[in-house]
Amino acid sequence: MIIIAIVKVIEGPTITSADKSSIECRQHQLICIDSVGYIDRIIDESETDFSAVKEQANKAGQLTTLKLDEYLLPGFIDLHVHAPQWPNAGVALDRPLNEWLDTYTFPLEAKYADVDFAKRVYDNLVTELVGNGTTTVLYFGTTHNQANLELAKACMNHNQRGFIGKVAMDNPDQTPDYYRDASAESAVADTETFIKQMMELNKTADIQQTPVITPRFVPSCTPASLKGLGRLARKYDLPVQSHCSESDWENGFALEHYHKRDAEVLDEYGLLTDKSVMAHGTLLNQSDLDTFKERGVAVAHCPISNVYFGNAVLPVSKLLKQNVKVGLGTDISGGYSPSLYQNIRQAVMSSRMLHDGVNSQLDPAQRGTENDAISARNGFYLATVGGAKSLHIKTGQIKAGYLADLQVVKSPMPSFNEETMDQIFEKIIYNASKDDVKQVFVQGRLAKG
Repeated sequence: MIIIAIVKVIEGPTITSADKSSIECRQHQLICIDSVGYIDRIIDESETDFSAVKEQANKAGQLTTLKLDEYLLPGFIDLHVHAPQWPNAGVALDRPLNEWLDTYTFPLEAKYADVDFAKRVYDNLVTELVGNGTTTVLYFGTTHNQANLELAKACMNHNQRGFIGKVAMDNPDQTPDYYRDASAESAVADTETFIKQMMELNKTADIQQTPVITPRFVPSCTPASLKGLGRLARKYDLPVQSHCSESDWENGFALEHYHKRDAEVLDEYGLLTDKSVMAHGTLLNQSDLDTFKERGVAVAHCPISNVYFGNAVLPVSKLLKQNVKVGLGTDISGGYSPSLYQNIRQAVMSSRMLHDGVNSQLDPAQRGTENDAISARNGFYLATVGGAKSLHIKTGQIKAGYLADLQVVKSPMPSFNEETMDQIFEKIIYNASKDDVKQVFVQGRLAKG
């Protein structure tokens, strides 16, 4: 029998998501982390051996005690980041999506043929995301395998868990000649090569990095590449990521060229599975949602980016009620902020505007929609549990048997009166910034602090 020892104990108050709409807060606990990075046990101060375990950990040099105004939260999970676009965060967000891609995004992504450039950007990006409390990220890379491997290495160097995709884009009608796969065959072959390269890299990795099948989206891929990528997803049983019904333009492309909806095209080629994460989905209809639920597909809700490019508001409460998997994404650089705290806030605000309506010329009864607004608790669930369920990883909660992916957050607001833990939680969600994230642990390993 293998005995796994406790190597770290964190003492302090904890806040974790209990379910889609509620949180669980404890004033004083010991989080016992084992040598392989899992939470072995959580001991509340009311338990009889609390003091003995604390004393033993302290003597062994294993105890980390949070300061008076610090709180332990699960690490965040970002379901949609275009890693190569980080240098353009905040640039040209007023342009239409197709123009933004052609004028700003594709020229930038083409630069990652330069591996040294990739190293500099990816080291900075991963550091920034970890600094904001993000412990796991689902990344789009570029068409360049060597650059994508540098992204994986940056994740390894900074103790972040990465899910990384070599972008496939071979349609000459929708991609520039200086930045596209030479053919459907090469798009699929290079993707398979990247999968094997990642498997080799993982042999020396403490935190495993996962290759992801990544057709950019329906407009940028030919049927042959979509079919080949679906085959690879089945062959290697890997996650799939893409965009689905993000904008009027993208949604309309599938209808015009395939006479089918975006989701139907992806499903036809075997790209909608229970390991698929589809970004945005602002224009998904009920038929699409039924397919997503049946296949187990997750939606990466990118609320900041959707304001600029989504052409609609994703009805998050509707998806939650229908048990469609949904988590949060920053969508760098369509989303300008690397902070999931900022995206939780925007998710709440967008949902309220969807519910209340925005056209003051209409009567109040006609102005909004039937979609309920979401709360900070709902947003916290999306950024933690929702992301974990989408990626099939046992994390996102402070719970025994779960990965020790954690962030230590200082309360960003001074306390003038006695406050409940619920009130402290709300102040953290609505006010915390990168500076308030004091430490980050991924699989029990220190990533920040």
